[in-house]
Amino acid sequence: MTRVWTTLLAVLAAASSFAAEIPIPAAPQIGARSYLLMDFSSDRTLVEEAADEPVEPASLTKLMTAYAVFKALEEGQISLTDQVRVSEKAWRTQGSRMFIEVNTEVSVEDLIRGMIIQSGNDASVALAEHVAGSEDTFVGLMNQYAQMLGMTGSHFQNTTGLPGDNHVMTARDVALLSQAIIREFPNFYGYYSEREFTYNSIKQHNRNTLLWRDNSVDGLKTGYTDAAGYCLVTSAERDGMRLIAVVLGAASTEARADATQSLLSYGFRFYETHRLYASGEEITTARVWKGDPQVATLGLTDDLYVTIPRGQYESLSAVMDFSTDLVAPLTSDAAVGTVRVSLAGQSVADMPLVVLKDVAEAGFLARLKDEITLWLQ
Repeated sequence: MTRVWTTLLAVLAAASSFAAEIPIPAAPQIGARSYLLMDFSSDRTLVEEAADEPVEPASLTKLMTAYAVFKALEEGQISLTDQVRVSEKAWRTQGSRMFIEVNTEVSVEDLIRGMIIQSGNDASVALAEHVAGSEDTFVGLMNQYAQMLGMTGSHFQNTTGLPGDNHVMTARDVALLSQAIIREFPNFYGYYSEREFTYNSIKQHNRNTLLWRDNSVDGLKTGYTDAAGYCLVTSAERDGMRLIAVVLGAASTEARADATQSLLSYGFRFYETHRLYASGEEITTARVWKGDPQVATLGLTDDLYVTIPRGQYESLSAVMDFSTDLVAPLTSDAAVGTVRVSLAGQSVADMPLVVLKDVAEAGFLARLKDEITLWLQ
């Protein structure tokens, strides 16, 4: 028997009707090969164009290089203070440079800054060799992590973003990777907001000009090659709402910055994000047959966020849907139903409803009584 409970998010029909009339204009038209705007917390895509088309990512590749390096740091395989001897291969790497010298030693932290802030290809290769022994082996790690993150349209052939026959990313994958970096590595994410870095007496500025233009911007990375055009992935946070904007294949540095600013302004102006339920929070309870106790506390394993047009929060409604009767024993995190959130009849989010605490079987007589009751229903 299906049971549905409506939460207190449902409100009067008059309020819903009024909120639904608030207009949301069409998204801005962006001069780029592909682009995407996504809310960090809810995963909702607000704007997209050719977001699943694989294209050359240029130095946005270094997002995945950094992800793999951060993983090695988190797992204790390397440390920020490790001294890395610069190989001739790293020193000779073409393109943007940190200007490390062959056979010198450079700390992992300086190499990370050189890779992120100065977009140093030499730093990327040196880090890869330190983590995995060779750049080729490290690239294998990059592709494995891409699969784990669900980046289905990406494939890496190097750590730098120099052109390759099958070296591609999609705008959606860039957003997913950026989201993972922010979520998984808060202790390292601060590198992306640093505006300049000096190494070997050479000061270079972060190429993300939005770090100076918009105080809400705190990352992430620029990229450019002749084939890829001008690329930029940016994250910004205002009033607790974080957006990720990806622009690939713009015509100039100014064009990619202006396009990104347009996307961010649109998202923050016309949408809002709310956390409806927290991970581990009791949302509701349910009768458990043959259980001790006879009631299970139910909630979610992850926070549930929704991103909706501004002014329509009171029009949200949520239901808890159980497809079957709950029978003990039940273990914590066992999925027993679904939380479904809708706005004006359209689904905006759903998440498995789980048991928060174990429910053991009751004694023989209690189980027998419940068995008879269930049979008579």
